[in-house]
Amino acid sequence: MLDLEVNAALQAVAAALRTAAVPWIRDVVPSLGGVALHFDPDHPELPGAALQAAAGLLQEAIEAADFELRGRLVEVPVCYDPEFALDIVEVAERTGIAPEDIGARHAAGEHLVLMVGFAPGQPYIGGLDPKLAVPRRASPRTRVPAGSVAIANDQSCVYPYEISGGWSVIGRTPLAAFDPAREPPSLFAPGDRVHFVPITRSEYDRLK
Repeated sequence: MLDLEVNAALQAVAAALRTAAVPWIRDVVPSLGGVALHFDPDHPELPGAALQAAAGLLQEAIEAADFELRGRLVEVPVCYDPEFALDIVEVAERTGIAPEDIGARHAAGEHLVLMVGFAPGQPYIGGLDPKLAVPRRASPRTRVPAGSVAIANDQSCVYPYEISGGWSVIGRTPLAAFDPAREPPSLFAPGDRVHFVPITRSEYDRLK
């Protein structure tokens, strides 16, 4: 079961590991319930006992981590228009919430990026209103439009580009969640706070 407090602690530890800037560590990748250290096997400073050294770095990061650290606030405009909300009727039937109220309920409160993965730039975002919690679709789509905002279980996600997916789509953002020409390419990072902002179709077209 997903533990948001554990995930928040992992984000703090991952931040401390990045701050340490160990030259033979290529990347620090926090996930829902763990942290992966990617290291360069050919780096001249790589210790002979790399796994033991990594364990030591992890212990140091735990001791140095700022567990009160809060990530960036990312505002994400979302159009919940039926044209974009491909599964909003099905979600309404499952939850008993009127289709026109789902967007406002989804946008209420603050959400947190728990990890980025599956596809480059795709965020897994916690903080979904429990009343909107629905299981994954029985039949995944082979093509989900870029920018689709979708929900499953107790999370939301934003599809970074057109890919397959089995989450229930309830809206779309005009923002590019992933752009390889941008620095950084991903709009979201683990630990970011997310505020979904409902917008009209005309606002979507203008921002797009």
